[in-house]
Amino acid sequence: MLNNSNRRLGIGLVTLTTLMFAVLDTTAKWLVLSLPVLQVVWLRFLTHSLFSFAVFAPSMGLSLVRWHHPRLQLLRGLMLACMTGLNFWALQYLQLAETGAMQFSVPILIAVLSAWWLGEKLDARRWAAIAAGFIGVLIIIRPGSQAFHPAILLSAGNAVLYALFNLLTRRLASQEHPATMQLASALVSTAVLTPFALWTWQTPSSGWQWLLLALAGLSGGAGHYFAAQAHRFASAAVLGPFLYQQILYMTLGGWLVFDQVPDRAVLLGATVVVASGLYLLWREFQVKTESPAV
Repeated sequence: MLNNSNRRLGIGLVTLTTLMFAVLDTTAKWLVLSLPVLQVVWLRFLTHSLFSFAVFAPSMGLSLVRWHHPRLQLLRGLMLACMTGLNFWALQYLQLAETGAMQFSVPILIAVLSAWWLGEKLDARRWAAIAAGFIGVLIIIRPGSQAFHPAILLSAGNAVLYALFNLLTRRLASQEHPATMQLASALVSTAVLTPFALWTWQTPSSGWQWLLLALAGLSGGAGHYFAAQAHRFASAAVLGPFLYQQILYMTLGGWLVFDQVPDRAVLLGATVVVASGLYLLWREFQVKTESPAV
């Protein structure tokens, strides 16, 4: 049974998750300004794979690489490779706050996909929150204005894939161990990207680049690990709102490392997107609470 102490531990772990993913995006943005995107993505997943083996293999042994649904694991790994590639590519041109704000449209997209694909019923209030969320996305994108940058479409594509990725993760979560799932996606991504990374290979010119490449992989692996552990101690309804603090860390990283401050449109759009996502999370929890037990 989940008690207050467990919830606090879960919240602390999910806070570490958001911090790790913000570090990953900040280091990735710095790296892709001087190194090929596919090389950075590949090294991120290679380091992630090595990290996962080192952490989980001693206790899990061969069960760590035992997949119950290999086709779905392969699909999930391909999706993660594409998502990360689109995100890192977008980071070459956009501020961290912009890509972060687009990522937080994922709960809105999940709600839409769940209604369309899984046949879930949404009430009028949730549809209104979804509509408001998409208005927030349009405020960030600003189509047709001089502030519009085509790279924002890469971030939008990443968000759509991320929503599908989350739905697939939900399906596998009850049948696959969390450590197996996150390692499988990293291994598949590493294998798929290897020929492309070697084709575009550019040897890092400094120890600093090597250090940041390692940091990107370690922060990505640690982020997935902390996320999996957080759900052992608290429910998704408890943890969901705390995921949004990542936008604060990404904005801070953009300011400290790149001297970039988001403009008013990005701040307004991000506020609308986050508020819509938080409402959807809250409403989902309320509906589940109100539903009669069967």
